[in-house]
Amino acid sequence: MYDCLSCEFPDNTLLNKYPIFTFSILSIMHRVVVTGYGLVTPLGFNAEEVWKKICQGISGIRRTSIPPLEGMKSLITGECRDFSTEGYFPKHDAKRLERFVQYALAASIDAVKKSGLDFSIEDRDRCAVVIGSGVGGLSEIEHQHLRLIQKGPSKISPFTIPKIMPNSASGNVSIYYGLTGPSYAVATACATSINALTDAMKMIRYGEMDIVLAGGSEAAATSLGLAGFNAMRALSERNDEPEQASRPFDRDRDGFVLSDGCGILVLESLEHAQKRKAEILGEVLGTGLTSDGTHITQPDEDGTGAMKAILKSLNDAGINRDEIDYINAHGTATILGDIAETRSIKRAFGDDAYKIPISSTKSQIGHLLGGSGAVETIFCLQSIRDGVIPPTINLENPDPECDLDFTPLTARECKISTVLSNSFGFGGHNACIIVSRLR
Repeated sequence: MYDCLSCEFPDNTLLNKYPIFTFSILSIMHRVVVTGYGLVTPLGFNAEEVWKKICQGISGIRRTSIPPLEGMKSLITGECRDFSTEGYFPKHDAKRLERFVQYALAASIDAVKKSGLDFSIEDRDRCAVVIGSGVGGLSEIEHQHLRLIQKGPSKISPFTIPKIMPNSASGNVSIYYGLTGPSYAVATACATSINALTDAMKMIRYGEMDIVLAGGSEAAATSLGLAGFNAMRALSERNDEPEQASRPFDRDRDGFVLSDGCGILVLESLEHAQKRKAEILGEVLGTGLTSDGTHITQPDEDGTGAMKAILKSLNDAGINRDEIDYINAHGTATILGDIAETRSIKRAFGDDAYKIPISSTKSQIGHLLGGSGAVETIFCLQSIRDGVIPPTINLENPDPECDLDFTPLTARECKISTVLSNSFGFGGHNACIIVSRLR
């Protein structure tokens, strides 16, 4: 992939003016692989059990447990109801961590366990953490604000700020393992996880780090979160049929379902993974990032920014568009978003777009905001491993504007080597990632 003899660059670039420089830049690039992952979702917390439910078309969406407020039109959420920190870290530590941080630390512990890493024998200066969140600690903000109003400033917890900081997840994970490489958060709304994975990939690709724990975590299914998105009229109001509420690409869709959850992946260089004889779960070939530059919440209706992100990811991966075997769509079930994504795929792939199986796993777990991209990347790796295209459940009446192969209702067996996953967020952020089996 990185053979400098086969690369061509514009005449005015340094890479053509200085061939020795060209060789030095390209020769140090490392292949990036996945050796572990962990997740927290409305369908459960064991990655293999969650994947089985995804393939079976089971929904994790329920009527919300949040106390109803007058005027709240959407009463559906994807909550991680049975999540417990027991077995991960002590209760007294859990009390000092906001929910999105608890999810991130638990998923990281599972990911590291799956990877077989032993940080006591690693160079911890070359181990990094990049975990983002689109919203951060909403539940703690709500709780402490209520205490402030009812009981005054003296009753505010001294852990308030450390709990709600967007970087609290990455900071606590690095502290848990004693990692001393870079540790930070990114926040690009629903594109957050792929931005985090992009940063992680680049750190490894260019030889800065050996190992990076990366992903995103979200716990925005709170009164404030639900009310805020409700005010935007972005949420499904199919309250009497919660399991059928998330309907990506369906003619009768009426908005997304707000969900909690987290996905964390262990990325490392191929050389490092092979040296320690790790099981390689897949390879990160490339990513693509763009911005619409048009509106803070509405997507570019022609899908131009998303299309450019797809093309950038293909270019970064060094592959042709006909090598994509499956697309895990952003597919949130919003009226404008699903149409814009369909158009972006058509523009990026041309006539080939009609040949590629596509699906939205958000039909089953809802929209995890900043956590969605990493969770969906994990699903992509499992899809490659098992040769299964997960279904888009509830896709009973396809929107005529969404006329691609969105794998309606049931999973499909298919040989899969390379997968594209899309994540598009408020702010006009577009992020795509391509993963494959080890080539």
